[in-house]
This record gives sequence, C-alpha cells and structure tokens, in this order.
Amino acid sequence: MAWTWFHRFGSPPHFYRIAGNLVPWLGTLAALACIGGLIGGLVLAPSDYLQGEGYRIIYVHVPAAVLSMMAYAVMALAAATGLIWRMNVAYAVAASCAPIGASFTVVALVTGSLWGRPMWGTYWVWDPRLTTELLLLFLYLGYMGLRSAIEESGRADRASAILAVVGVVNLPIIHYSVDWWNSLHQGHSLFKFGAPSMPPSMYVPLIAMILGFMLYFGAVLLVRARGELLRRERTARWLLDAVAEA
Repeated sequence: MAWTWFHRFGSPPHFYRIAGNLVPWLGTLAALACIGGLIGGLVLAPSDYLQGEGYRIIYVHVPAAVLSMMAYAVMALAAATGLIWRMNVAYAVAASCAPIGASFTVVALVTGSLWGRPMWGTYWVWDPRLTTELLLLFLYLGYMGLRSAIEESGRADRASAILAVVGVVNLPIIHYSVDWWNSLHQGHSLFKFGAPSMPPSMYVPLIAMILGFMLYFGAVLLVRARGELLRRERTARWLLDAVAEA
C-alpha cells in the first residue's frame, strides 16, 4: 500500500493535482500559526532577565535557522530519491527547495547578526555555528549554480543531486557545533533532552512560529514544484489535457 502511494505521488499529474489542493490549506494554517506566534512572542511573552527585549528576535531567527536546515534535508532527500528511482517529480522538488532554503538561511544569518551586535558587541565572529550556517548558504548557492551551469536537464539533475546528498554532512555539524566546540552562540534552549530551559510563555510562541514557518515552507515548496513540473512537462499529454479541460 505504502509502495503504491509512493509511486502515485511520484506521478507528475497526481502530484500536480494534490499539490494544488494542499497549497491553500497550508498557506492558511501558516498564517494563523505565525500570527499567533508573533502575538505571543512580541506582545504576551515577558522580557528576558539577561537580554531584555532584544531576545524577541528569536521568534524570527530560530524558525528561520530551523527551516534553513529542514529545507536542505528535504532537498537532499528529494535529490536522493531522484537518483535512486529516476523520478522527475523528486528532481523538481529538490530544485524547488534550493531558493527557499537559501532565503531562510539568509534570514537566519542576518537576524543572528542583528542579535549578536548587542549580545557579543559585534555583528559577526567566526563562531562554529555561524561559520557552518554560512557554509550551508554556500551549499545552496553551489547547488543552484551547478544546475544552471549544465544545459542538459538530466545531467544537471544528477550532478546537483550528488552535491545535495554530500552536503547533508553539514547539518549535524551545524546542530551540534555549540556542543562540540567552544562557542559564543547560545546553547540549545528548546531542542534538547529534558525540559526546555525557557518558560512556557516564551517557548510556546516559538514553537508556533516554527510550525508556521514549516507550513509556509510546505506551501511555497508546492507552488514552486508545480511551476517546475510545468516547465519540465510542458509537452506531456497529461498537461495538454489539463489545459484543454481548464
């Protein structure tokens, strides 16, 4: 049953139809989660006893950082699926992930720098967490650059997919960098063993924002993947039939 579902989801017309149905739901839920998270984080949550009001940037910085890694993981998984099963849909999803993930990474780096200025006295230091996050941005840019540099679509898919899969090794390094090396970056407050080191009034809005960013990522990814499929399948019979029906 699961294998049948997997292959059906890998069918361009089936994916295109299901993605179109999911986008409005994901977008609406993303907006609700982000509105609730922003109200809870910027209005209702108390000030931090050390960082004052400046800590509130975490309600954008942390979700963006989480999504920068999550988007890469999805891109690499889709790329590996394309390499193994030669699924055009998988390659389309991988290609669609890259610009979204790169955008989240830029937001994470910029907001982290703005947060670091009052906390560390500088916008940037070559801290392990910051350096590996910057490397993640270069991996995204390298993936997109490699795709655009190869004219033949099949070769571009395969070459960029290999780069995406190899780059996965950077994700655990980013996550555990604050544990493995001496780091100025704040340690894990939410994603760690045991209870979070934040009160519920602070971490509940943060979880809502992370969920909202995830839903937003899902919605934008499906929109971009549908567009990528249109480009790839522009001469396919199913697409011509769909246009005729519309």
